[in-house]
Amino acid sequence: MINNKLPKIWYGGDYNPEQWDAETWQEDNRMFKLAGIDVATINVFSWAMIQPDEETYDFSFLDATMDRLYQDGVYVCLATGTGAHPAWMANRHPDVLRVDVQGRKRAFGGRHNSCPNSPTYRKYSAKLAGKLAERYKDHPSLLIWHISNEYGGYCYCEQCAAEFRVWLQERYGSLEKLNKAWNTRFWGHTFYSWEEIVPPNELSEEWGGGRTNFQGISLDYRRFMSQSLLDCYKLEYEELKKHTPDIPVTTNLMGTYPELDYFEWAKYLDVVSWDNYPSLDTPVSFTAMTHDLMRGVKNGQPFMLMEQTPSQQNWQAYNSLKRPGVMRLWSYQAVARGADTVMFFQLRRSIGACEKYHGAVIEHVGHEHTRVFRECAELGAELNLLSDSILDARIKAKVGIIFDWENRWATELSSGPTIALNYVDEVHKYYDALFELNVESDMIGIEEDLSKYEIIIAPVLYMVKPGFAKKVEAFVAAGGTFITTFFSGIVNESDLVTLGGYPGELRSLLGIWAEEIDALFPNQKNEIVMKQSWGALDGTYDCGLLCDLIHSEGAEVLAEYGSDFYQGRPVITVNQFGAGRAYYVASSPDAAFLQGFLSNLCDEKGIKPLAKAPSGVEVTRRVKDGLAYLFLLNHNPETAIVEIGDELKKDLLTGEMVTGSVSLAGRGVMILEGKEA
Repeated sequence: MINNKLPKIWYGGDYNPEQWDAETWQEDNRMFKLAGIDVATINVFSWAMIQPDEETYDFSFLDATMDRLYQDGVYVCLATGTGAHPAWMANRHPDVLRVDVQGRKRAFGGRHNSCPNSPTYRKYSAKLAGKLAERYKDHPSLLIWHISNEYGGYCYCEQCAAEFRVWLQERYGSLEKLNKAWNTRFWGHTFYSWEEIVPPNELSEEWGGGRTNFQGISLDYRRFMSQSLLDCYKLEYEELKKHTPDIPVTTNLMGTYPELDYFEWAKYLDVVSWDNYPSLDTPVSFTAMTHDLMRGVKNGQPFMLMEQTPSQQNWQAYNSLKRPGVMRLWSYQAVARGADTVMFFQLRRSIGACEKYHGAVIEHVGHEHTRVFRECAELGAELNLLSDSILDARIKAKVGIIFDWENRWATELSSGPTIALNYVDEVHKYYDALFELNVESDMIGIEEDLSKYEIIIAPVLYMVKPGFAKKVEAFVAAGGTFITTFFSGIVNESDLVTLGGYPGELRSLLGIWAEEIDALFPNQKNEIVMKQSWGALDGTYDCGLLCDLIHSEGAEVLAEYGSDFYQGRPVITVNQFGAGRAYYVASSPDAAFLQGFLSNLCDEKGIKPLAKAPSGVEVTRRVKDGLAYLFLLNHNPETAIVEIGDELKKDLLTGEMVTGSVSLAGRGVMILEGKEA
């Protein structure tokens, strides 16, 4: 439980009373009660209001807001307000201003506009966090701390350059080791002094949104920037914990956001929170995968849905409305996958600036007689009925999918073999196949204990970090099933190629070696031709993107390429290794192949679907204290029939007892309580 002051699924969102007058506050309180809202996130961007200069702090407005909300039955997620520095700070202390990837120093404006290595920013942000904690440590409304907001954005200023050199000295110890790791004899880049090293921006090594001449330099700068921003967070975290050691602390993450290594960040979050903003055309399974990733960065611990829109975004190219029932459906999707909160941005729509057309519980019309408000109030009533039944319930998956930010950076910084290779998309293909099979999976990092799983999938494991190959070998030798794909085992943690043939350190485990990698154009395909029928697989399937030209070194060949000069060469192999098996998928298959392939492997391991449901019906399960909560979510507009088995289960949303087959309305939800098998 995040905080036992409020033992239910928290319901609320971002609230900006500083943008409104006292009369509106009273109306807000009335409407919060109608909607069942019990948590407000406040003070997210209030630094300038609280601190008008270096020495002055004025907490009077925040004092009154905290008191008023609590008196009206609303608890507080209290932000530190440090997501955007005040104008006076930029004017008097220009070291807080970032330099962008093109080498331009920013002026005041926007947000995420602070250099993470600015002494001024670090000093005043930590000081403000400390003052807030000291002042509100005993306030009865305080549930959780929210540091800054949606950290992100790199800086390339001289301060960052200097700190990067310090970071490199700590990482490598000597220029000799650094030059070797970066392979600086290429293009005459040998460094003889730390001062010669500059950040890799568009004035030096990078161009075109992340393309680079030196992958090692660019990879290390991403590690450094992720750590620099994390250090800013940790300074505030430490100040908060000095005064409120028992109050949890978080900051809102952003799913598959590329710039920060969230597995590293999660070590310093008491609870993970994240902001979910899919488009109308985002695959449902992609949103599910992202929820699972946010659960996975902290070893399966339940997370907070910190933000979603009740209706529409304002910043996408096409800001479609959520159709009737979709807000409720997507809210329960988050809960089904581990969320113990349902929260929105925003509770009342702003009247000016760039978020005035971002959806809100209270629309510009200002009253409760809107479709959006009615849906929010109905959901609030349902969440209140659920009480604490599913709080802290966990998901117990037997399949783990590896996701690694450093591997992602290295893969996408690679100069070749194809511009079309997208790490997240390739991971999602495997996740989607399991999603369609109604088989649970966890998104996990390389530090996770693999022994909890029967099957481990590591798509595009381009970078093999120290010790990980041996860890996978031990997993397979003990009876586990391991799957990896094309463009795996290529480089080490410095992005230096592992010599001796691809897939490098994975070669003996997989029983194959690859001599070439063919890159196909978007309109090109090859074929996966099964050598013989295998369970759900038979015949021919499409593949594309990349095709590894591999040789078996003891692995059994399950399928061959169907065309081009490598027709008849292996494309799918399996190698017996100890008591387990290691599979290699040498190209990017179509969805039909992956569903059949993973269905076969799950059958071999005795991993059964949670229910039998048509496509478009999402099925997942949380368990707690010997009880299982089966979530059925119908993303189709029409009714679906779902087979749930013979055990009698209780629908927590209606109180009805059900068994066998159930009828699930279009965009409907069921939460079925039964015994954990």
